[in-house]
Formats: sequence, C-alpha cells, structure tokens
Amino acid sequence: MQRGSDRLSVHRDDEMKHELQGLLRSGHPTRAEEWNDPEPTADDDPTIAGGPVTPGRASASLEAVRLELARILGRTSFPAGPRELIGVLREKHAPDGLVEPLERLPRTARYATVQELAEAVVHPAASPSADASEDGA
Repeated sequence: MQRGSDRLSVHRDDEMKHELQGLLRSGHPTRAEEWNDPEPTADDDPTIAGGPVTPGRASASLEAVRLELARILGRTSFPAGPRELIGVLREKHAPDGLVEPLERLPRTARYATVQELAEAVVHPAASPSADASEDGA
C-alpha cells in the first residue's frame, strides 16, 4: 500500500467521502445544523457582492469602474489602445459587461493610465483621448 504524503488515514478518507456523498448527489447543503450553512446575500449588501462592476449599471461609479479595470489590467498594460486592452481583459477572463464598453471606444485612441480609460468608458463624450484621436484622424 502506497501512502506517500497523505495526511489522513485510509479510514478517515473513507469517512470523509461518506460525509460528502449526500452533498455531492443532492447539489445543496444536507447538514442538520442550520448555523453551518452559508448565509445568503442580504438586500443591503454592497453592489460588489451582487455581481461584477460594469459601466452600464446605474450604481457603477467612475471610482468603482476604475478599481475593477485596475484590478484586472494592472500597470503593465498601459499605454495601450482599446484592442490591446480588450485582449488583456479577455485573456484574464474579465466579465463581458466590462469588456463591451471598450469595444465602442475609438480604435485610434490611446490610454496612458487606467484613470483615462475609466473616464472614457464611463463618460465617452467627455474623454480627452477620444477627442484627440478624432482630431488627428
């Protein structure tokens, strides 16, 4: 019998499999103790708990969108245009609601920081990068 670096004995391993069998088959918690089940989200929980931050939501502020973009893109992605940034977001499995607004940005625009990108995504008409790219076109 090969044990390798297992922390548990064979008997404890079988016991744990038996304990999890009901959960795996049913797809929902099967414990009798209610305190041990995860608590559902409340109505007054922050918007982050309700799903990803996306520019189209009414509750998505410039700061929240900037934070989410910065979290995914990082500093090494800049300066870049929308195509490169979309590629990085898709590579890092960003939510579609965060990627789609970048697809509507002018192709020739360049963004030096995540702040410029967030402003262009949240307020497309007031973006200085979009104005500069349209003048040069």
